[in-house]
Amino acid sequence: MNPTVISTIHVVGIALLFMVIVARSTTLFKGTQGNQPNPSFRKLFVAIQHTSLTLVVITGITLLAMNNFQVETWFYAKVVLFLVMLSSLMKAYKKDDAILLIQRKAGWGIALVAFISIYGLVLLKPVFG
Repeated sequence: MNPTVISTIHVVGIALLFMVIVARSTTLFKGTQGNQPNPSFRKLFVAIQHTSLTLVVITGITLLAMNNFQVETWFYAKVVLFLVMLSSLMKAYKKDDAILLIQRKAGWGIALVAFISIYGLVLLKPVFG
């Protein structure tokens, strides 16, 4: 398959992920129920978020394979930040009443910072070491 097509799909997945992260944040700031996010649109947001994350991971691995797994050092920082983002989103939206709303908001904020940091790494492609 053409790397340009896969790269385009990867970018679309990333854009979709960014939009759902921002849109889903409204559930933490409006209409919360106790320590739980607003349940309206929950299934839609979860479906879009899971779809976009799956799309990003599958196309990313495909692009890596097409590049014979040859990566720059900044790529490892990108993977770590991706895992931080994923973990923070899981904490922010986990169905657990023991997680305070402020912790959920902080998890969302950390995820957003990690996403923006990944984007910065991709744009700058810094040389470490």
